[in-house]
Amino acid sequence: MSTSDRFTKFLNNLTLTSDQLADTQTKYDTVAKKLHGHYFTTEFKGDTRKLIGSYGKGTAVRPPRDVDILFLLPSTLYDRYKARSGNVQSQLLQEVRSVLQERYPSTNIRGDGQVVVVPFQNGHSVEVLPGWRTTDKKFLVPNTHDGGHWQTVDHDAEITQVQSSDSRSSGNTRKLIKMLKAWQRECSVPIKSLVIELRSVNFLAKWEYYDKGATYHDWMIRDFFAQLLEYRNGTCAMPGTDEKISYGDAWASKAESALGRARKACEFEHAKNERSAAEEWRKVFGSRYEF
Repeated sequence: MSTSDRFTKFLNNLTLTSDQLADTQTKYDTVAKKLHGHYFTTEFKGDTRKLIGSYGKGTAVRPPRDVDILFLLPSTLYDRYKARSGNVQSQLLQEVRSVLQERYPSTNIRGDGQVVVVPFQNGHSVEVLPGWRTTDKKFLVPNTHDGGHWQTVDHDAEITQVQSSDSRSSGNTRKLIKMLKAWQRECSVPIKSLVIELRSVNFLAKWEYYDKGATYHDWMIRDFFAQLLEYRNGTCAMPGTDEKISYGDAWASKAESALGRARKACEFEHAKNERSAAEEWRKVFGSRYEF
């Protein structure tokens, strides 16, 4: 297969199936429906839950990973917790956990930092971030770390950033993110998916071939790794807020290895040695990269 054909097939292999998407939706809607029934008297229509994370941004890959939802609580609940003392954010997570435990009594549901995690047997979990919509259309959510505090986030801005970049790049933003998540999993790379997403958007904003087709995907991967390594311990502002995300550098050695293999693969591609090129890409992405 040609470079274009191989990368196109690889991306098809990363795409969630209709059955996987339906199963995921059943799980997160069941979780949200239980919370809605506890906190509201109205019929659940899905408007009190928001799909965020990779599923909200359209960057989820198979096999399925955790699905993140933001559940919008009634304002009266915030007033009640605002009047409490101690780590009220942890108290809120424990309350949400207790509600969900009623629906899943034999499941080990736990609070974890900002979310309540509901694990399922097929290996992925629903992570619930409880919160409230603010007057400036952002979200106020709990953070239990360092004694607990409220944190303002803007998941709408995060989703819009990926959508806008993807439209400008003729779909390359989401494709790049998905391929990098395959590298993240295959090579056990200690890099946050959020860092992958932010760097992919910033990379494609200035890359010369940002909107080219699959024939350029080998260069896209190679040049991304080269630029990523320039941002060891760098930071980036989160869309919609003043929060700075640190990239860290625990992933650097894995990125250096991937860059070396990507450069070799590109040389093989140029020499029309397609099998050798594909073998190098498989060392980066795993067996879902076929030839």
